[in-house]
Amino acid sequence: MSGDALEEAIQSAREIKKQGDSILNEQVAITKGLELIEKSSFCLLGTNGEDGFPNIKGMTNLKHEGLKKIWFSTNTSSKRLQQLRKDNRACVYYVDDKPFRGLMLVGTVEILQDSESRKMLWTEGAEVYYPLGVEDPDYSVLRFTATRSNYYQALKNISFDIE
Repeated sequence: MSGDALEEAIQSAREIKKQGDSILNEQVAITKGLELIEKSSFCLLGTNGEDGFPNIKGMTNLKHEGLKKIWFSTNTSSKRLQQLRKDNRACVYYVDDKPFRGLMLVGTVEILQDSESRKMLWTEGAEVYYPLGVEDPDYSVLRFTATRSNYYQALKNISFDIE
């Protein structure tokens, strides 16, 4: 983080504290976490590599149902999908640098290749990644299901289970 970015994050935390937003409970974390998901174009997907070390990949934020379910698309031939076939545990992280806040969701991923799931996520222009269209065998859908979460804002964390 550059000096300017760090100073902005510190200033943002100070402003939030001045405004009295020091009460962070589960309901506030859920509401603010949903706001963060809604506003984010991208998020980070963490998986477990073959060597046991974590791997992170930026993903387009395509669809979600609350904090519980999040859908992504990826190439069937991708390294990430191969990792998930071996170990489906994962996390998804959303971040907003102004004010600095973040939402981590922990859970599992299912790999979906049925027509209904593919059509649900398909958008015009996706042919760049999947030249054969919605039925491209190299087109897979990932459905992440969260079981727990951690929300961070203004030097405060709250962890909670997702039902």
